[in-house]
Amino acid sequence: MSDWPGLPTFDDLWDYDHPDQTEARFCDLLPDAQGSGNTGYLAELLTQIARAQGLQRKFDEAHETLNEAESLISDDLVRAQIRLLLERGRVYNSSGAPDRARPLFTRAWELARQAGEDFYAVDAAHMLGIVEKGETSTGWNRRALEVAEASAQPRARRWLGSLYNNLGWTYHDMGEYEQALELFGKALEARREEGKPGPIRIARWCVARATRSLGRVEEALAMQRALLAEEEQAGEEPGFTLEEIGECLLALGEAEEARPYFARAYAALSKDPWLAEGEPERLERLRRLGEDEES
Repeated sequence: MSDWPGLPTFDDLWDYDHPDQTEARFCDLLPDAQGSGNTGYLAELLTQIARAQGLQRKFDEAHETLNEAESLISDDLVRAQIRLLLERGRVYNSSGAPDRARPLFTRAWELARQAGEDFYAVDAAHMLGIVEKGETSTGWNRRALEVAEASAQPRARRWLGSLYNNLGWTYHDMGEYEQALELFGKALEARREEGKPGPIRIARWCVARATRSLGRVEEALAMQRALLAEEEQAGEEPGFTLEEIGECLLALGEAEEARPYFARAYAALSKDPWLAEGEPERLERLRRLGEDEES
């Protein structure tokens, strides 16, 4: 960042798919950060170490790291305050305490708007969209979209793909599948503008998922089969795509053909600690649908 001359831009080192590796990269920067005399840089770096720890479900460690960051932050370090609030809120939300997270995200939103920090204002609003439900969630996602779409800050506008996706899932959860599909289509457009293959494939998966919800099952199945071929060629873990192919085949009355897809999906997704803790019934269903009837 421009106000940290001579220091690495650590936000560029994020790999959300591998938070353990990201944490290690950030920790490698700590000695230089501690010796730089730049308290704001060190405090913000610590908030991101905490975020990486939270993504690994190391919640106690994350809070300890945030406590260290908080001890460094003075009133003039507004962005560091905002990032501390965001990461503390994320740790609470991920550890099953959304009521403790909500006021932190709200305060982060207020501070970021006052400071003209559009990127972090969008982040706070999008987290409130996650914490809240129904129309309240929709309202926060729309506020986040309004800030991102109106912002002259390129980093804030890079939120658009995630925001369209989040709002799409809110409508999908409400059973409003046409609106969900429209928003997933916008998310796909935004991801294609960014040009990163992984997020593009995720956006395509969402489009296919909403297509199935609209009853266009054969169309959705064709989309997911195309994705599976690309994911396997790229060496990615296609657990969610395998699950969706199984669901499409099941909806078409092809339970026998669906079985190996469910079995492969279970083998992949049962390794996900978030699913194992948050959606055990989903995993049990995959296991059951993937079983050989003769076993």
